[in-house]
Amino acid sequence: MTSPKSHPSNAEQLSYHDAGVNIDAGNLLIEKIKPFAQRTWRPEILAGIGGFGALFEIPGGYRQPVLVSGTDGVGTKLKLAFQFDRHDHIGIDLVAMSVNDILVQGAEPLFFLDYFACGKLEVDIATRVVQGIAAGCELAGCALIGGETAEMPSMYPDGEYDLAGFAVGIVEKDSIINGSTISENDIVLGIASNGAHSNGYSLIRKIIEKYPNELNTPLGGSSLIEAIMAPTRIYVKPLLELIKQLPVKGMAHITGGGLLENIPRILPATTMAYIQKDAWETPPLFRWLQQHGNVTDEEMLRVFNCGVGMVLVVAPEHADEAITLLRALGETVWPIGHIQSTASNAPSILIA
Repeated sequence: MTSPKSHPSNAEQLSYHDAGVNIDAGNLLIEKIKPFAQRTWRPEILAGIGGFGALFEIPGGYRQPVLVSGTDGVGTKLKLAFQFDRHDHIGIDLVAMSVNDILVQGAEPLFFLDYFACGKLEVDIATRVVQGIAAGCELAGCALIGGETAEMPSMYPDGEYDLAGFAVGIVEKDSIINGSTISENDIVLGIASNGAHSNGYSLIRKIIEKYPNELNTPLGGSSLIEAIMAPTRIYVKPLLELIKQLPVKGMAHITGGGLLENIPRILPATTMAYIQKDAWETPPLFRWLQQHGNVTDEEMLRVFNCGVGMVLVVAPEHADEAITLLRALGETVWPIGHIQSTASNAPSILIA
């Protein structure tokens, strides 16, 4: 065996910290976030943060349980969080994008994991982000069961990070909501969004770059920047309560692709959604974006939720009761259209 080559006695000693990774900061972050995560825990957790993997027991009472999973990020809304030091609610956005997606199949979110990647770990900022993630999990009734913090020097500019989230939910097999029973004369309900949620922010950033002096302009009871950064609404608890009480035929989370592309995803081939644009009032944020960006109506409907963050399809005889129940649960909801029969090669949505 050959001996290692000797080095000068005055050679610099290098450590992981010298290379840009602060193990102590990572450990401090874990200790700071544990209390927030523990507030979200459910009885099914067998082992959570700190192990190599989180353990979660399948809840009892299911005959044929089906697990439903989803993953997403926050997109370029993060760029505005960096620019304006608004890190407290971006974690809610992260949770919402995944739990709302699995919700539309009738699934109750069980647990959530996050991935936080940065070039240099700023413990205070990361703590604010994870506090938001925990708040989102509390709103969704799911457990923040684990995650990963990756400090990767030179991978990200100073002061920036990236986020990804992963949610797992559960639904009884014969209770899966997939839109297959949607038929002619069913009623389309729209539930209000809380702003642009987490979609269309590349266009939003391009528009506001032209009007930087208007960010503090009053807009619908807040400022423009507050309206832009409002966290994504989490619909889990009211909609789970609704589907316990009434049959819901289909649900669509209005994210990337807007109303034009998300509603057709749940419709059978021979049906079309006829949506009345004047059934709800477009929020001031979207009117401002359209005017200042000179954005066409079609582009607005393809990029943004335009004030409708979730769409439901119910039978006509259940529509009034669904509206009453959702309003009692604190949601703003409107009947925004109905389902028509159509040829299989015809457009699946018309917004007029």
